[in-house]
Amino acid sequence: MSADCNDRITVVVLTHNRSAELCRSLERLLALPEQPSIIVVDNGSADGTVENVTAGLPRVRLVRSESNLGAAGRNLGVECVRTPYVAFSDDDTWWAPGALCNAVELLDRHPRIAVLNARIVVGPEARADPACDAMEESPLGHLANVGPMLTGFMAGAVVMRADAYRQAGGYWHALFIGGEEALLAMDILDAGGQIVYAPTLQVHHWPSQSRDSMLRRRLTARNAIWTAWLRLPWRLAWQRTARTLKALPDSALRWRVLGESLSGAGLILRRRRVLHRDTCELLERVWRSETRPR
Repeated sequence: MSADCNDRITVVVLTHNRSAELCRSLERLLALPEQPSIIVVDNGSADGTVENVTAGLPRVRLVRSESNLGAAGRNLGVECVRTPYVAFSDDDTWWAPGALCNAVELLDRHPRIAVLNARIVVGPEARADPACDAMEESPLGHLANVGPMLTGFMAGAVVMRADAYRQAGGYWHALFIGGEEALLAMDILDAGGQIVYAPTLQVHHWPSQSRDSMLRRRLTARNAIWTAWLRLPWRLAWQRTARTLKALPDSALRWRVLGESLSGAGLILRRRRVLHRDTCELLERVWRSETRPR
């Protein structure tokens, strides 16, 4: 393990009203042999999170937002990062011992990699997250001694170059939460960065029971449509919109998502910037592979 890896990576943890889960995750992060700097971004919690962190965890830096910014709260954390690399956790995830130093070594060795997505194991039994199988089966080929190339990532289980995050603009506040990674991933790819699944890195995820699954489903669908119109050529944007709506389980939800998507049309079109052709081709290769019979 590199002696100076703790000087090269910072962990940013995003939380909102999950004090108990946050404290459990921070206990694991503080016990890591790497001893990284840890920044907690509190998204306007009202459950004692601020008091618990400030009183009991002096090694943790707390950044407060007065309101819930959703995924864009991570931007506040990255503003405070002074290391070249940043690892992201949610309040129900933490990094396995040795993973952060391993990530530093991989990023030092491969300057084109902008994002490393870790292998995710779920719950006390540490079962593999099904998303890992999808990442393993990426049609984009492998980077030798690292892993499969990707076009996306999972927000709470990645290590990034801090500069790549900043140059891509971080998370867009209007998306709030739910598939918010897709836009950032597209912009990182379009700037020439690589996204790679690195199964030698591991993140533990004990999913919180405190979540509104219906709201998340609606926002994820709306954000998929918004992201398509923000970055894709017209043909692809229409295709992705139709596919997103078709995947919803009932017509009432489809109409609601469509209405919420259209309500932001003016903002989306003002911010529209079409990706380079090579980036669109990468995305299409992945989307075609997802529709093939298995």
